[in-house]
Amino acid sequence: MPTPVFDEAGFAGLCKRLAKKDPHIKEIIEQHGYPPVWSRKANFETLIHIILEQQVSLASAKAALNKLKEKIGTVTPRKLLLLSDEELKACYFSRQKIVYARSLANAIEDGELSIKKLQTLSDDEIRSVLTKIKGIGNWTVDVFLMMVLHRTDLFPTGDIALMNSVKHVKQLPAHTTKEEIVELAELWRPHRTVAAFVFWHAYIKRKNIRF
Repeated sequence: MPTPVFDEAGFAGLCKRLAKKDPHIKEIIEQHGYPPVWSRKANFETLIHIILEQQVSLASAKAALNKLKEKIGTVTPRKLLLLSDEELKACYFSRQKIVYARSLANAIEDGELSIKKLQTLSDDEIRSVLTKIKGIGNWTVDVFLMMVLHRTDLFPTGDIALMNSVKHVKQLPAHTTKEEIVELAELWRPHRTVAAFVFWHAYIKRKNIRF
């Protein structure tokens, strides 16, 4: 049985379905409109971009990626591996993210990872494959599944912006746990990815974030 995915054509309909289930989602859509259908290419550059986004602002990660592209053009594993640590630092990579980027590049160069083959696997299989690579954890996998493969039912509890947005919109206490939010998110199955897009959209609009 194929893994459910969404596309731009059906996205608004899924948002409407969630709005009928949850008045807070309805309010967000009425106030801000539908969220963008965030989409990224299934390639090495995208995974590097997601690694760069770990625990920093979207703008900082984009600046680092752009600096890397200025340096090497098309971002490929081989080109990245030819750069020295100093050259990567000049592209705003932290010491830790240099290690992570090299681990990913080596995995692809050595034939341990095929991004193309990932697209044929289930969510759990993709998580198992990617988390074997140093520096790729559940949050990175979630973003890849949601924004690259458009899998429908992910909810990244490791995303601080998402957790804060749910708390703010639903007026939950600051000490509300991730586990409690996961319970709330059961209402949005099997379209938790779409719900996450709506709450990210609310957060970005409230904070006036540009990237």
